[in-house]
Amino acid sequence: MDGVKNAILSPWSSEMGYAHFAALLLCAFMFASGTTAANQNSTGDPARPAEVRIGALFTFDSVIGKAVKPAIELAVAHVNSDPSILRGTKLSVLMQDTNCSGFVGTVEALQLLAQDVIAVLGPQSSAVAHVICHAVNELHVPLISFAATDPTLSSLEYPYFVRATQSDYYQMDAIASIISQYQWKQVIAIHVDDDYGRGGIMALGDALAKRKCKIVYKAKLPPGAANTTIENILMQVNEMESRVYVIHVNPDSGLDVFSAAKSLGMMSSGYVWIATDWLSALMDSSVHGSTDVMELTQGVLVLRQHVADSDSQKALLSKWNNLTRNGSAYSMRAYDSVWLAAHAVERFLSEGNAISFSADPNLRATKGSNLQLDSLRIFNNGNKLLENVWSVNFSGVSGPVQFTLDRNLIHPAYDILNIGGTGLRTIGYWSNISGLSVVAPEQLYSSALNSSTNNVQLHSVIWPGQISQKPRGWEFSYHGKSMRIGVPLRTSYKEFVTQDKGPDGVKGFAVDVFKAAISLLPYPVSCNFVLFGDGLKNPSYSDLVQKVSENYFDAAIGDIAIVTDRTRLVDFTQPYIESGLIIVAPAKEVESNAWAFLKPFTFQMWCVLGVIFLFVGAVVWVLEHRTNTEFRGPPRQQIMTVCWFSFSTMFFAHRENTVSALGRFVLLIWLFVVLIINSSYTASLTSLLTVQELTSGIQGLDSLISSSSAIGYQVGSFSRNYLVDELNIAESRLVPLNSPSDYARALELGSGNGGVAAIIDELPYVEIFLSKYCKFKTVGQVFTKSGWGFAFPRDSPLAEDLSTAILTLSENGNLQRIHDEWLSGTECSADNNGAASNSLSLSSFWGLFLICGLACLIALVIFFLRIYCQYSRYSNQVEVQYPEPEIVSRSARLTTIKSLISFVDKKEEEVKNALKQRPNGSQHPSIGSTATEEQST
Repeated sequence: MDGVKNAILSPWSSEMGYAHFAALLLCAFMFASGTTAANQNSTGDPARPAEVRIGALFTFDSVIGKAVKPAIELAVAHVNSDPSILRGTKLSVLMQDTNCSGFVGTVEALQLLAQDVIAVLGPQSSAVAHVICHAVNELHVPLISFAATDPTLSSLEYPYFVRATQSDYYQMDAIASIISQYQWKQVIAIHVDDDYGRGGIMALGDALAKRKCKIVYKAKLPPGAANTTIENILMQVNEMESRVYVIHVNPDSGLDVFSAAKSLGMMSSGYVWIATDWLSALMDSSVHGSTDVMELTQGVLVLRQHVADSDSQKALLSKWNNLTRNGSAYSMRAYDSVWLAAHAVERFLSEGNAISFSADPNLRATKGSNLQLDSLRIFNNGNKLLENVWSVNFSGVSGPVQFTLDRNLIHPAYDILNIGGTGLRTIGYWSNISGLSVVAPEQLYSSALNSSTNNVQLHSVIWPGQISQKPRGWEFSYHGKSMRIGVPLRTSYKEFVTQDKGPDGVKGFAVDVFKAAISLLPYPVSCNFVLFGDGLKNPSYSDLVQKVSENYFDAAIGDIAIVTDRTRLVDFTQPYIESGLIIVAPAKEVESNAWAFLKPFTFQMWCVLGVIFLFVGAVVWVLEHRTNTEFRGPPRQQIMTVCWFSFSTMFFAHRENTVSALGRFVLLIWLFVVLIINSSYTASLTSLLTVQELTSGIQGLDSLISSSSAIGYQVGSFSRNYLVDELNIAESRLVPLNSPSDYARALELGSGNGGVAAIIDELPYVEIFLSKYCKFKTVGQVFTKSGWGFAFPRDSPLAEDLSTAILTLSENGNLQRIHDEWLSGTECSADNNGAASNSLSLSSFWGLFLICGLACLIALVIFFLRIYCQYSRYSNQVEVQYPEPEIVSRSARLTTIKSLISFVDKKEEEVKNALKQRPNGSQHPSIGSTATEEQST
């Protein structure tokens, strides 16, 4: 056999480009020459066979192999000693050593398949699993792996692959949850460059993308890499910004990475190391569980497949005390894999299926060749055994063994461990039900989650360098080199940024804000300011942002507006000044005309004022007429009194006194209304006589868009694109302008004389322009809301830190101080640069009129209620004194309108005196006669 192996290995070394399946066919020749097929019940007899054979593939001398070998042997012994399963049939396991080699593993796998095994346990290597999956697919033999975690093995391409452990798909989701929990945005993946490493890191990238994080670099380690190779790769990684490393390698060589990292100083404070479950498997091994391993991995976060405590597990541990010290989770997975195969075979035999094999028509011996391909035979009922494997449901020592529809074990969960001191400390758990939690997953499966408990997602961590504060997760990687900061070389509005002869080469409001924010960072940042532009005109700010996205500049500062198109290319800091587009138009003082005094109020307002003046006068006359002699007399005199009193209150010049309480109440409310109206009229008239009025005819954005006038914009600003793309203004109407003097000249010329009717620019520029040119005014309000910020490449952590620093500047007042230092020297107040005020309308005073009207209505209601009560008492007393019909008629006295009006017109004093008289007293005059006498007086 060894001679045949050597004969095959020699040509194989020169033919490594063959496809995997071709390698399987080549290896089949080796087995055919020296392997005898063992036909289990080949006659097709449905009776139970005396023995069934399964295979096991793993590396005996590896970390996982040393853990699973005794577990498999113990599981086989337990199955054969259990009378409730495989009754009368002995389970045998044929083990093959893959020797940590993909090729040797493939050879050993074909050896097993040539011995007519009905299932294969393993392999532990995902790379070997990818190769031999093609063989088991062809021969219909289920491949039950207890350690191959590559997520891509679950694809439909490998129907006979059964994963009896957790997929790295879930492990990488757990790692992504940890990274998101600590708010890190960028990570570096260090992985072995094989199917196992690539598949896991691909799943990590997908999981991070769902949480808006990403892998910025994948450091690929060749399988079996030398220490010098590892050191070179880590030195390259250490030059990058990110300090969060996810290490996904094989347990047999993984410690070499930490050894190299420690020698390079990468296990100190500021670094974050997250290891997948290869490290927990290594540390659970009795061989490698030493203090040396602990010293190399201090502060590392490591995941381990969660295995809940159970009675069956405790019983197993009592029989085999070494189980927990030899690979723990993988040992238990291997133990359960044997029972999984046994349960599936039991159900397979119980259904009356026979174990038989037949020749594969696709594998035929070639005449004149030593290849005997017919030694590999198809398991006839392999598909039925596979169905029984998928339907198995039992409680194993590792937990429930049951498969989901996507062919993964149910309830994936991981322990999250922190290495510190001389041991491991559990800081939390992850499961696909709860995500991160400090509650054990099995408690979440059996009871409702207590939200107050689960708010604490992870316990505290001791990070590398023995620090408890969460690392920032990134550092500057320039190693003495300064950041290249792009600065626009402006030719106008140099208050914001301009060239300077000082050491920095630039100065201005934006530069000072940037320097002040940088000084607040907890780490030093060296900057080299590089001017961008030709110095003849303002540069294009979109081009400047594009340079940042292309990494030509490490950042860009200045008066850079934060707009949607730019945010797709770069990340901006928190705005350090508010901005937005606004319209500027020419204005001049207009002389007042003869009718200017009517302009403060609209025509409708004047009409309503006249009506309400008369109405209030009439109400006061009604309330005062019975008690106040100044409101009595002939009808003509009373009408003149009402009109005079109404309009004289406008100037508080009324001479009539009010004596009734209701009259005084109404007058008090009315005088307050008159005071407000007088004040508003005076203020509006003063403003109309002194304020400048716009002469361009532009009332706002809508009128500007609908017109055909030319519009000016600043060179390099985003306003041009906004006008064309968002407002659909023709480019032929747009006029580029560069400086404030260009603005003033174009506005003075006007649209028809080579100038512009209005200019649309950002608010900070407009404020400076209007401080120098007071004869121009803004129209309307700012119609876009934005701000200015500093631009950084996408996902740059410096942008977030600078945003915090800018907020600090705003809170402590330094931002306002810098603003006043550069931008406070104004001659014209920008706040007063609005268009002329419009006339005041009814909408400005309807609240006052409503209050006045309600006061009048309430007073009238109270007055007429009093009249009604007095009239009722008065009429009853008249009936008692004059009951004879010939003296006065009751119907004529009480029901006619004339008698009621006559009573209302009577003096209040007369009515009271009449009501005081008794029935046997002096004669009381009739209503009609009294009214006549009153009129005559």
